[in-house]
Amino acid sequence: MTGARLTVVRAGALTTPQDLGRPGHAHLGVPAAGALDPPAHRAANRLVGNPPDAATLETTVTGCALRADREVVVAVTGAPCPVRVDGRPAAWGEPVRLPAGAVLEAGPATHGVRSYVAFAGGVAVPRVLGSRSADLLSGLGPAPLRDGDVLPLGEPSRAAARPERVPLPGPPEELVLPLLPGPRADWFAPAALRVLATGDYRVSSASNRIGLRTEGPALPRAREGELPSEGMALGALQVPPHGRPILFLADHPTTGGYPVIGVVPESSLPPAAQAVPGTPVRFVPLGGP
Repeated sequence: MTGARLTVVRAGALTTPQDLGRPGHAHLGVPAAGALDPPAHRAANRLVGNPPDAATLETTVTGCALRADREVVVAVTGAPCPVRVDGRPAAWGEPVRLPAGAVLEAGPATHGVRSYVAFAGGVAVPRVLGSRSADLLSGLGPAPLRDGDVLPLGEPSRAAARPERVPLPGPPEELVLPLLPGPRADWFAPAALRVLATGDYRVSSASNRIGLRTEGPALPRAREGELPSEGMALGALQVPPHGRPILFLADHPTTGGYPVIGVVPESSLPPAAQAVPGTPVRFVPLGGP
C-alpha cells in the first residue's frame, strides 16, 4: 500500500466499496454481496489496469465526488453520468488522469442506476471474509460512504491502463428475465406462470441491493401458509404473501420462508442493477408458461 488516500467530498445517495464479493459463506448466513453490475465493475478495473477483483466504488443514482492526495488514473463505467475533474468535463468509460489534490465528480446517472468508479490500485479498505465489499443486509464490510470519510488506495499495478473497452449494454428499456423452474413452483396455482409471463410488471421504487421488487398482478397460490426457512440462492424469485415477486440480488438473505417460483440465471442479473423504477419487467419462463 502506498499510503495514498481518497477523501469523500460528496458521498451521494448510496456509495459503497464493492469487489467481486465473498461467495462460499452462505452456510454462515453471509450473502455473497459484491458489485451488482459485475461487467461494469470489471470494465472500470480493466480501464485503470487493476485486476478484476480490485474494489471499486458503486454509486446509486446521484453519483459521488472524491479528492485523491496523489496523482491516480480513474475510470467511471456502469450507468452513464457526467464526469468532471475540478469542474472540467472528463471522459466517461475511459481512463482519466486525476492530478493530486483534484476532485473527481461522477455526477447523477443520466440513464440507469449504478455507476462504478475505479482507481488504479483499487480502494484498499480492509477485507472481511476475503472481500472488501459492503454488505447492506449483514452489515459486514465497510459502511456506506459519508461526506468526509477517508479511504486508503492500494499500490497501482505495473500493468498499463487499457483504454480499449468492450462495449457494454446500456441500461435496459425493458428488463427481460429468463426464469428456470423454482423449487416451490407447486405452491402456486397452474395459472401463476401464465400470469408471470404475461402480466404488466414494473420495477418498484422500493428495490435495493437486497432485491428488485416488482409492481404488477399478484401470483395466485395453490397452498396457504408459509414454509420453514430454507436456503435462498442469488437470482431466486421469491413471492411474499402479497403475491408480487421479488428478485434476490447480491445482498439477499441466505434463508427465507416464502416460496420461490423460479430462479433467474446469474448471467442474466446485471441489467437488474441498472433498471430504474418504472422499467417494464418481462419474465420468460424457460420451456414456456
